[in-house]
Amino acid sequence: MSTQLQKLFRHMRWADEHVLAALRASPDTEPRAISRFAHILAAEHVWLARIQGAQPRLSVWPALTLDECAAYVVEHSAAYAGLVADANASAMEREVRYTNSAGTAFSSTVEDILLHVALHGAYHRGQVSIFMRESGGVPAPTDYIALARGAPAATRPPEHG
Repeated sequence: MSTQLQKLFRHMRWADEHVLAALRASPDTEPRAISRFAHILAAEHVWLARIQGAQPRLSVWPALTLDECAAYVVEHSAAYAGLVADANASAMEREVRYTNSAGTAFSSTVEDILLHVALHGAYHRGQVSIFMRESGGVPAPTDYIALARGAPAATRPPEHG
């Protein structure tokens, strides 16, 4: 299978784990940060269920505790790692038919869904970081390069004012 997809999903697991740890370490976690993180995990869950032809257990905007989030991080990590490790070209080209949360029917390839899941999470993790910073928390740096080189990316200096 594509090593690029494997890297993306290794990053997803790593980033989800780092965001979870940052949320747990934050003394006054902004509720919007937890809500957005729960949405990331719910989207991972819903898309995985669609690929598997299963009924999702979560809505796309669930209210989850950090302990519930932690359980989904573990579940998704294993499921997506297995999916990308075992998939071949024909599996990636398979069409998945589904109805989105607005009730509209669509069909997408597994590969397009996987790319969406990885990019969707990266987008919303940035929002979690903003919400955490606004409430005085310290967000987890989740740039891919930090995972790849094993060292955090540069951060901006604290603002004074």
